[in-house]
Amino acid sequence: MHALKLGNAEFEGRNNAYLLQHTDETTLIDTGIATAETDQQLRDHLAIHGHDFSDIDTIVLTHWHPDHTGLAGTIQHESGATVYVHEADAPIVQQDETAITRLQALQRERFDEWGMPAEKRSELRKRLDGSDAIAGDPVSVETITDGEVLEVGAGEIQLRVLHAPGHSAGLCCFEFDGANDSSEAFVGDALLPVYTPNVGGADVRVDRPLERYLDTLKMISERGYSRVWPGHRDVIDNPAERAQFIIDHHRERAERVSRVLAEHGPANAWEVSAHLFGDLEGIHVMHGPGEAYAHLDHLEHHNIVVSTPDGYALRSDTESTIDAVI
Repeated sequence: MHALKLGNAEFEGRNNAYLLQHTDETTLIDTGIATAETDQQLRDHLAIHGHDFSDIDTIVLTHWHPDHTGLAGTIQHESGATVYVHEADAPIVQQDETAITRLQALQRERFDEWGMPAEKRSELRKRLDGSDAIAGDPVSVETITDGEVLEVGAGEIQLRVLHAPGHSAGLCCFEFDGANDSSEAFVGDALLPVYTPNVGGADVRVDRPLERYLDTLKMISERGYSRVWPGHRDVIDNPAERAQFIIDHHRERAERVSRVLAEHGPANAWEVSAHLFGDLEGIHVMHGPGEAYAHLDHLEHHNIVVSTPDGYALRSDTESTIDAVI
């Protein structure tokens, strides 16, 4: 297996694609974003290992975000590769018009609900509408679900599909047998070595996003992986420790959200995000209030906050504690 390091100035940066190379079959895990620079980088990386786009037999996508799927359509056009993605993300990867329209409508609803100011909403909409090119060409896909096993490399590698929602509705980890009877996984953006993956804004289709993501982190921790291969940056050698770090991070963030409401009274997600993150620019205009919303939604579900006409407010009659729910 070869980790292919790709550039990405549009989002978190330092994307990874992974090349699984066998005598009779060549597989890519994720593809990078559809820019001319990343296209050339990926071609150069493949050439080092004796391949071009036309040699790729199988593409396995961790989730729908364009920095992971953007070049899949170009590669498929040149090679006829079979592309696998979870059924929840498949319509967006296929660029199904109905699915895209529904996503955009739900984003508008969320921006309203979060209290995003009109000028910021306009700025964000222009950015999102301008991102069509980096999503690349439409892709014909084979859908997968939790528990399936993909045989790649002419059957030499088995990838066990583990649905890992939170950052996106259809994000999947792909578990495989590592060296010395260990277990490893490609985890996309379910677990990152530096940043904490955004929940709430990165995919507004996810119902109760923080709870889903906490479940994913616990699942990764319990699988006992010796190491995992993320969608950005370097290999994670102690994934259970990293997963616990992110769980602790979300517990601390929930405590901060609670303090904001205690100190400033009822507030919407945009107002809470301003206290958490300050002024927001670029894609963070969506990710900031999305993250605040994910926490407020989680705390509301566990009766720690209540939604009022003036925004979310702390409940005075609850026995629930943040330590008990995260």
